[in-house]
Amino acid sequence: MTWSFSIGRLFGSDLRVHATFFLLLAWVGAGAWAAGGPQAALQNVAFVLALFACVVAHEFGHALMARRYGIKTPDITLLPIGGLARLERMPEKPAQEIAVALAGPAVNIVIWALLLGFGASTAVEDLADIGTTPGAFLGQLAAVNLFLALFNLLPAFPMDGGRVLRAALATRMSRVRATQAAATAGQVMAFLLGFWGLTSGNLVLLLIALFVFFAGTAESRDVANRAIAHDLAARDAMITSFESLRPEDTLQVAAQTLIRTTQHEFPVLDPEGRLAGFLTRAGLFHAMAEERGAQPVAEVMEEVPQYPLTTPLETVLDALAQAPAVAVTDRQGRVLGYVTRENVGEVMVLRERKAG
Repeated sequence: MTWSFSIGRLFGSDLRVHATFFLLLAWVGAGAWAAGGPQAALQNVAFVLALFACVVAHEFGHALMARRYGIKTPDITLLPIGGLARLERMPEKPAQEIAVALAGPAVNIVIWALLLGFGASTAVEDLADIGTTPGAFLGQLAAVNLFLALFNLLPAFPMDGGRVLRAALATRMSRVRATQAAATAGQVMAFLLGFWGLTSGNLVLLLIALFVFFAGTAESRDVANRAIAHDLAARDAMITSFESLRPEDTLQVAAQTLIRTTQHEFPVLDPEGRLAGFLTRAGLFHAMAEERGAQPVAEVMEEVPQYPLTTPLETVLDALAQAPAVAVTDRQGRVLGYVTRENVGEVMVLRERKAG
């Protein structure tokens, strides 16, 4: 995810923090300082950090349960509205998806119980102020963990409860229809949360509503695309008519090629037609903005995955989540074409219209 950086690895996953998370800390600290001075600021920032440690534990609940089913989690990112565990794929068996979805809230329930055992206060008056006593601090943290568990279980796809709903529906209908039904429920929930956030002036609720709406819509679209891609291979979606560059070509030559074509990316091929790398339009623009037109393409190009013609298109879709393009090669490694997100989308649209 852009604007995020790694702070370490844990259980095989890269733990990342989005830059906007520090804006949240600054906002909380500044507000508390203005209201109660430096001690209040320190206590409130400490509470936010403790809360997000619980969020990390929640996401690792998902990740470790997914690992039981052979699914890796490349990274977990902390955002101002929570955490995001990026599983390499979602479990397709309903029982497995339910287990992975419930693992996160279960961690919050365990934390809640442990905090109560360590003396967290349950008195309502103690929960109003983080800094009164250690018991009040732990009490608020316990209350928030209980809230996180219950809130995440709301049937608003792609939240945990929405995934449980999708998995339950998938036992009675196709995964695509189940996802669409769960996404619709999530969109309704997003509208309700958004309305609540607007009327109460709660920016966090509004951000959560937007995330639920757009993330649910995107995942519903992705599941539908994968259903279409299930019977397709890389050769069915690859671009075969394209301009290529050589590693020694200058960026000025690449810029001229960009102007006279409609391509957004260019395979960089060696004399035998094998892939040396890919030059993207964004990479070219960035280099030209720094007046590096005389530099060779080889210094700006990036590596992309390579797959044979018969590779399932679902595999290509997974690779495109992390790369601007995927090269399609023959048995000798020569480039026959390449696949981008844009032309996969075009294939999906054409297949949908043909089926309709």
